[in-house]
Amino acid sequence: MNQDYIKPDNWSIIEEEFNAERVKSSESLFSIGNGAMGQRANFEETYSGHTFQGSYIAGIYYPDKTKVGWWKNGYPEYFAKVLNAPNWIGIDIEINGEALDLHTCTSVRNFRRELNMKEGVYHRSFEATLPNGTEIAVQVSRFLSLDMDELGVINYNITPLNGDAKIVFKPYVDAGVHNEDANWEEKFWEPMAVQQADNSGFVTARTFKTHFTATTFMHNTLLLAGQKMTVSSAIVAKTTDKIQYAYELAVAKGQTASLHKLGGYTVSLNHENTIKAAKEVIAKAEELGYAQLLQMQQVAWAKIWEMSDITIDGDVKAQQGIRFNIFQLNQTYLGKDSRLNIGPKGFTGEKYGGSTYWDTEAYCIPFYMATKDQQVARNLLTYRYNQLDKAIENAAKLGFINGAALYPMVTMNGEECHNEWEITFEEIHRNGAIAFAIFNYYRFTGDYSYIPEKGLEVLIGIARFWQQRATFSTHKNQYVILGVTGPNEYENNVNNNFYTNYIAKWCIDYAYAQLQKVAVEYPSDHKRITQKTNLSDAELQVWKKVADNMYFPYDETHQVYLQQDGFLDKELVKVADLDLSQRPINQKWSWDRILRSPYIKQADVLQGFYFFEDHFTKDQLERHFDFYEPFTVHESSLSPCVHSIQAATLNKMDMAYTFYLRTSRLDLDDYNKEVEEGCHITSMAGTWMSIVEGFGGMRVKDNTLHFEPRIPKEWAAYSFKINFRNQIVQVSVSHAGTNFLLEGDHEITVIVNGKVVVVKPTNLVTV
Repeated sequence: MNQDYIKPDNWSIIEEEFNAERVKSSESLFSIGNGAMGQRANFEETYSGHTFQGSYIAGIYYPDKTKVGWWKNGYPEYFAKVLNAPNWIGIDIEINGEALDLHTCTSVRNFRRELNMKEGVYHRSFEATLPNGTEIAVQVSRFLSLDMDELGVINYNITPLNGDAKIVFKPYVDAGVHNEDANWEEKFWEPMAVQQADNSGFVTARTFKTHFTATTFMHNTLLLAGQKMTVSSAIVAKTTDKIQYAYELAVAKGQTASLHKLGGYTVSLNHENTIKAAKEVIAKAEELGYAQLLQMQQVAWAKIWEMSDITIDGDVKAQQGIRFNIFQLNQTYLGKDSRLNIGPKGFTGEKYGGSTYWDTEAYCIPFYMATKDQQVARNLLTYRYNQLDKAIENAAKLGFINGAALYPMVTMNGEECHNEWEITFEEIHRNGAIAFAIFNYYRFTGDYSYIPEKGLEVLIGIARFWQQRATFSTHKNQYVILGVTGPNEYENNVNNNFYTNYIAKWCIDYAYAQLQKVAVEYPSDHKRITQKTNLSDAELQVWKKVADNMYFPYDETHQVYLQQDGFLDKELVKVADLDLSQRPINQKWSWDRILRSPYIKQADVLQGFYFFEDHFTKDQLERHFDFYEPFTVHESSLSPCVHSIQAATLNKMDMAYTFYLRTSRLDLDDYNKEVEEGCHITSMAGTWMSIVEGFGGMRVKDNTLHFEPRIPKEWAAYSFKINFRNQIVQVSVSHAGTNFLLEGDHEITVIVNGKVVVVKPTNLVTV
C-alpha cells in the first residue's frame, strides 16, 4: 500500500493533520533549495520525536574513509559524503516557561503544511496545547532566496489563544551537527570562530580533510502585532560551535508575536573572508526587508515556471506530480556554476553520497537543455571536461594506459568515490552516458563548438577505455566485454551485457567520426588535440577493428538481444507471477537470490533502445519491450520513465500512463518505501521526458523538431514549452488536435506525424 496523505493540488504539496509517523517522510517531501543550498523541512522549534536533521551546501563534501576494500589496488579510499551543514533555522521557544515541542504537546490541532511550488515558499501552521495548559496558534513561513542564494528567510508567528503569555524566542546557529550517514561516526566540522553583533550571530567552521570553510549566520528582528520591537537580547549559549540569543516578549491573548530570522551560509568556495561576506548579505537583506524579499522570490519563481511548467488538464494528481518534479529539479540545480552538479538526492537527504552520477548525462541534460538557456547544459558538459584528468587517473589505477579515461560512478571532484566493487569496477557503462550527452547536446542545440574546444578530448579518452576494456574471443572470433554490471544492478559480474557492449561500440564509432569532422572543419583544433593526446592513425585502426567486430548476445528463438550471455539460463518467472508479499525484492530477498533471479531493477536492454531508438525498427522495439518489461520490477527510480516513453511510442497508452504516474509520484506516494531518506531528484528529469518525449513524441532528427503527440484518456489536455535553438515553441495537445505557438523572431519548421508544418511567430497553428 502506497502512502496517500499528500492532498491533491495543482500547485502545492499539502499535508493536513499531525502524525509523528510521517515526520521524516514529510521532511523530505517539503524540502526547499535554491541551487546553492537546501534543507529538509525540519521544524524550527525543538522536536524530540523521530526526525532527520539535514541542511546542505552545494559543492561541500567530506571524504569519509571506506570501511571495505581500501587496501586493494584500485579501490576508492573514501566514499564522499554530502555533509549535513551547520543548522541556521533553529529557534527554541518557551511559552510561560514551557518549551514548545510538538512531540510533548497534549494536543496538536489544525496542523497543516504547504509547499507552495508556484512561489517557492514553505508554510506550516498549527494550534497546540502545551503541558502547562497554554494554548497557542503558530504560523511559520520559510524560503531560500533565488536572487540572493546565500540567504534563507523565516517568519515565525505565535498567537496565545487562552490568555496572556510570556514568550521567549531563542534563535541560534549551531555547527555541532553530525551526519546520519557516517562510516566511522567521525565529526566532519571543526569549529573555528563564533562572533556576535547587533542581533546577528556568526559561527565559522571548517571541514576536516577537505578544508572548506563556511560561516553560518543569523540576524533576528522581533515584531509585536506587526510592529518592530526593540527588545534587549541575552546570549544564552556561546560555545566553540554555537551561539544562541533569547528575546522575551509579553504578549496579550489574541496578539501575535513574530520573529523574522535571516540566515544562511557564506563559503570559502566563493569568498576569502566568509564573515565579512555574511555581514554584507545581512545588510543587503535588511535593506530590502521581508516583504520585498518575498516578492522577489515570487517573481524569480514565476520566471522559472514561465519556461519550465507543464500543464495537465483533468488530472490533478498527474499535474501535482509533474510540478513537484520540475520544482525539485530547479531547486537542486540552476546552471549558474559549472563547479556544481546534480546529486541523486539533491538537498533532501544524504543517501548515495556524491554529487554526480551518470544520471546527469542520461536523464537530466535533456530537461535543462529544453527549459533553460543552452549554456546551462554546456556547463554540465564542462564539469566533466574539467575532470578528464581525474577520469584518466581513475582508469590508470585499474591498469588502463595511454590516456584511457574511466569516468567515476560517483564523484565530487572527478575521483571515483563509490566503494561497492560491482559498481565501482563493473558498472562501466556510465562512460557511455558521458559521450552520449556530448552527442545529445550537439543534436539538440546545433552548437558544435563544444566538441573541438573540449568534447573531443573526452571522447578520445572514453574510446581508448572501451578499446582496451574489450577482449578478443577466439571462440567467438569477435570482441567481448567481460565482468560487468549493466544498468540493471540485479545482475553483477556478467559477460556481454548488451547495453554495455552496444554503447561501447557506439562511443568508439562516434569518437572516430568526430575526429574526421574536426580534421576537416577545425584543422588547428585537430592538430592541437591529436598532439596533446598522442593519437596516431595506427591507434585509430585498432579502435575501428574493435568497434566493427563487437559481439552482441542474441537469441534467435525469441528474436531479442539478450541482456547478457546467461540470461536465458535463469528461471524465467514473470513479475506478475510473484507473490506481492515478496515485493520489493530488494527489501525482502537476499542479494544472492536477487542475482540468480531474472528480475530487472531498471531498463537495461531497453535503455539502449531508448538512447539509440533510430538504430532499430518499431517492431524490434515492441518485441524487446514485450519480452523484458514483464521481468522488470522497477525498483530503481530511473526505470518507469524509460518504460513510459517506450510504451507511448508503441501506443500502449494505459501502460504509458501507469508508468508516468509511477515516475511522477514516486516520492509523493512513496512507491519504494524509502522517501524519508530523501527524494529521487535525478529521476525527476525522467518524469519530464515521459511527457515531452513520451506523450509529446518529441525527437530531434536532422536539425528539425519532430512530434508524434498522444494523450492519455485520463487527461483533457496538456502543454509544454521547448527552447529549441533560441526559439521557444509551445506545444498544446488535446483529444481534438495539437496546437503550436512560437515565441521567436523567425519561422520554424516542425514535423508532426511525418508531415511538414511551418510555424510562424505568434501565429497559432493547429494540426
